[in-house]
Amino acid sequence: MLQEEIRRRNLGTLLRHVHLDGSVSRAALAERMGLNRSTIMALTLELTAAGLVREEAPTDTGRTGRPSLVVRPETTRVYVLAFDVAVDWLTAARVGLGGVVLDRRWAARPRAGADLDRVVEVLAEFGRQLHDAAPPEAVCVGVGASYCGMIRPDDGTVRFGPDLGWVDQAFGAELGRRLGLAQPVPVGNEAHLGAVAEQRRGAGVGFQNMIYLHGDVGVGGGIIVGGRLLDGDGGYACELGHMVVNPHEGRPCGCGSQGCLEAEVGERALLDAAGRPADLFGRAALRDVVTDADRGDPAAREALHHIGDWLGVGVANLINLFNPGIMIFGGMLRDVYPGAAEPVRARIAANVLPVARDRVRLRTSALGDDATLVGAAELAFSELLADPLSGAAPALPPGGW
Repeated sequence: MLQEEIRRRNLGTLLRHVHLDGSVSRAALAERMGLNRSTIMALTLELTAAGLVREEAPTDTGRTGRPSLVVRPETTRVYVLAFDVAVDWLTAARVGLGGVVLDRRWAARPRAGADLDRVVEVLAEFGRQLHDAAPPEAVCVGVGASYCGMIRPDDGTVRFGPDLGWVDQAFGAELGRRLGLAQPVPVGNEAHLGAVAEQRRGAGVGFQNMIYLHGDVGVGGGIIVGGRLLDGDGGYACELGHMVVNPHEGRPCGCGSQGCLEAEVGERALLDAAGRPADLFGRAALRDVVTDADRGDPAAREALHHIGDWLGVGVANLINLFNPGIMIFGGMLRDVYPGAAEPVRARIAANVLPVARDRVRLRTSALGDDATLVGAAELAFSELLADPLSGAAPALPPGGW
């Protein structure tokens, strides 16, 4: 049994390397995993027989001697369905093993209150379209979804989604039922999944300790510690947007408190600071402020400076608490940060312990608005990567293709 467990773990580790890197030579896999080449060959043969990877001769090695075969994921044959529910839009994608987005669908999401039925209806239809459009030999090995709220991991229930009034909505179960693929739909918080995506495929690659701040209407966060997501006792950790930064004179927050980070730096705070009408909202309105600031508009530049100062307070606190190697700004903060960087850095210089601030890097998301979608895909692949043959067995034909 011990040998079987070691074999299963090694299969998962090898497939994960190929999934994250796209292609890896046998020699590199042997070095990374600390295994001999014959063991690597046996593992790759098993994964090839299951239809998960293929081996090819390298196109150009630049070296003398017999080249090591390259292991590549079966990207077009093995895929997951990934769904992303943001405040203003819905996205669905077919994502191949290796993290390649093969096909996608998108729809606007009106801010119309608790809209579970419409969200699930749209996403389920998108999912069926993507599934039907896949090649006949392709196999869906998982489903994953991202939602902009607090998620109960056990069943994908949205416990609290303040921006549109979702409370205890059975999102994962309902989406799975309407998709009709006989597969569960795990759901993750958008900022948690964005953090995972950036650490595996974006600006956080190579960092074991990082913080991802995701801005939408509010602000969410994901923290990676020692290479693992910090999710808390019930899965509700890292609600960084509800860290109180301005307790006495702060703006009211949707959570019922006041002076929370998201209340001071979120969508409404920036638009109000820039003097924009109360009925104006959305990513386009935020980008207009950023564009106006770039053009020298005094009110827009002052608004970004004001937001940046409060953002800097939150960032300084987080750096002192977690000593990350990198802080990544995603969502609408990806657009806002460049114009707010000066006051953020000033707060770090004034309020962060020197030993913690010396090495931390500040970056915008490399994955952009796809960060949460990519995170949902990684969630969908997690079962397969944990146990490739068992996870693939229900979907793949006997003996692979």
